[in-house]
Amino acid sequence: MWKKKNPRYFRHRFITLTSLLLIVILLAAGCGASGNQSTTGENKPEIVFGDFSWDSVQIHNRIAAFIIEHGYGYPVNYMFGETIPILQGLEKGSVDVTMEIWVDNVREAYQKALDSGAVKELGTNFPDAPQGWYVPTYVIKGDPARGIKPLAPELKSVEDLPRYWELFKDPEQPEKGRFYNSPPGWVVTDINTQKLKTYGLDRYFNNFITGSDTALATSIVTAYEQGKPWLGYYWEPTWIMGKLDMTMLEEPPYSYERWNSDRGCAFPSCRVTVAINSSLEKTAPEVVEFLKNYRTTLEQTNEALAYMHDHGDDAKAAAIWFLKQYPEHWKQWVPQDVADRVSRALNEVK
Repeated sequence: MWKKKNPRYFRHRFITLTSLLLIVILLAAGCGASGNQSTTGENKPEIVFGDFSWDSVQIHNRIAAFIIEHGYGYPVNYMFGETIPILQGLEKGSVDVTMEIWVDNVREAYQKALDSGAVKELGTNFPDAPQGWYVPTYVIKGDPARGIKPLAPELKSVEDLPRYWELFKDPEQPEKGRFYNSPPGWVVTDINTQKLKTYGLDRYFNNFITGSDTALATSIVTAYEQGKPWLGYYWEPTWIMGKLDMTMLEEPPYSYERWNSDRGCAFPSCRVTVAINSSLEKTAPEVVEFLKNYRTTLEQTNEALAYMHDHGDDAKAAAIWFLKQYPEHWKQWVPQDVADRVSRALNEVK
């Protein structure tokens, strides 16, 4: 027989139902947060970048990392090391990504890693990285804004240098010109020494081997600021090439046979690629698709390096500058929703 319930029974039942409803709402909110991992990064694996000692790779690592972290929601980290140890880490899986493999510098080790299947190449970061013999462009063309007239208007190639050796006169041994070579211990220093002999330029120029990378850069900047002639070896991408207008002198076209006999030709081009540990294709496939699309230009990298040099050698600041400077470029690498999240994150960076 049905009996009338006490009013407190109904209040207790109402409170219980309300509590259950609140629990359901909170659980739903939790699921929603979990489903929005692209912005929170919850339960996503950390992506580790191989951070070499040179500046350009550190900038590119941080450009990619900012997009991965804020656009795709993955936590990121960096492992510092030199080329071979980082390549080994990439093969073993302690490193997930590196944005610059200078293929020709580590050809055998890199090919071995690719052949093992543990490492995968995703494409070229920027066009072939050049190196060679440079002069400030004002030496050839002048610089009206600075009141500098052309000093060697017909200087185009290494073959023209004997005509202009006095222009580059060595202040310590003025009977010859001065060629600024790279530091001792660098492989390219010996290559440049051989080139001078092969071209017969050792009769006209002293082979001035600079004490360090910094000393070589300082010699260029000092001459440039004073509007004086300078001749020597350099390479790209570098902050020097981002700040100063330099011209590479022509050499005979690269030939494998000539290169391996007496170095009497242009330097071989060097591919600079993006590489990953192959497991990333399973753990973060959308990130791999982004990295496949990652492409920059040599000029953009030079400019970012120049910015980094002028702002306390801060690679992250240079990466932020790049992303703010070239939005229409990097947005081609990612879907629209990812681009929107990255843009919002950039707007919050002061």
